[in-house]
Amino acid sequence: MPLSPAPALPVILDGDPGHDDAINFLLALISPEFQVLGLTTVFGNVGLDRTTHNALIVRELSGADVPIFAGADRPLVRGRISAEAVHGDSGMDGPDLPTPTRGAEAGHAAQFIIDTVRARPGQVTLVPTGPLTNLALAFRLAPDIVPLIRQVVWMGGSTDTGNWTPAAEFNALADPHAAQIVFTSGVPLTMFGLNVTHQAIAHPARVAAFRALGTRVGEFAAVLLEFFAGHHCERYGWDGGALHDPMTVAWLLRPDLFTSRPMHVSVDLTAGPSAGRTVADVWNVTGQPRNAEVVTGVDADGFFALLVERLGRYA
Repeated sequence: MPLSPAPALPVILDGDPGHDDAINFLLALISPEFQVLGLTTVFGNVGLDRTTHNALIVRELSGADVPIFAGADRPLVRGRISAEAVHGDSGMDGPDLPTPTRGAEAGHAAQFIIDTVRARPGQVTLVPTGPLTNLALAFRLAPDIVPLIRQVVWMGGSTDTGNWTPAAEFNALADPHAAQIVFTSGVPLTMFGLNVTHQAIAHPARVAAFRALGTRVGEFAAVLLEFFAGHHCERYGWDGGALHDPMTVAWLLRPDLFTSRPMHVSVDLTAGPSAGRTVADVWNVTGQPRNAEVVTGVDADGFFALLVERLGRYA
């Protein structure tokens, strides 16, 4: 007898779109391996009003019928930072952005996470690709949900250098206290830091592959990536942008494209020059229990081939 297909994995995508968040959302929403239960938004690349608006645009572009819940508009403790210098004033500068015809749902993202996890114990995977504030709020408001979460797959942090300060990656620095709550919660956690995301650059030939799809989504992705390349050219001298956030969903689809190792990771909560740094004990010199699976390598060609194939499924 033929084997039955595996049931779709229930996921909640939490992000701050954002060029790379937008592509991550599109990747998940077109992939039958997932049951996307909802999209939740958080402050980050731009303010919460803009990240939520951008999520509405991506949902409309995808044609998916999933709820969207807005969440935290500020960090737990520190002042807010934002990344208009990278993503533009809209948060998704580059393409012409349509006006969404449907709004977000009533209610807070953290409460949606709590209610959904309680209704599906042991099933739900959370995929945050921005500051971890919504997750931290949910964990503090309802600590009973932590052991009920299947896993958390986060894009943020780094095992080495930062991109917002010499020590800190943007998502971690945007709310380090929230990140520390998640890292110390005991939840099964996989981390995609700059150490791996900087291995997957959207060179012009890779961008051209999206445009060659000849579809609205393919052109949308190509224009997003062309705008996104500008900051990376100025900062790093690269000919394309690092496609950070889609690695999370790609790993859930094709873990064979990645290498990883368990590490103990903590977050620097001081006010000094290392504030927001994810301190990854790469060599286990402290002997502390490993609390995260940290992704260290990616088959970049395979990763981009997966993105193009999946986004090519949109009509």
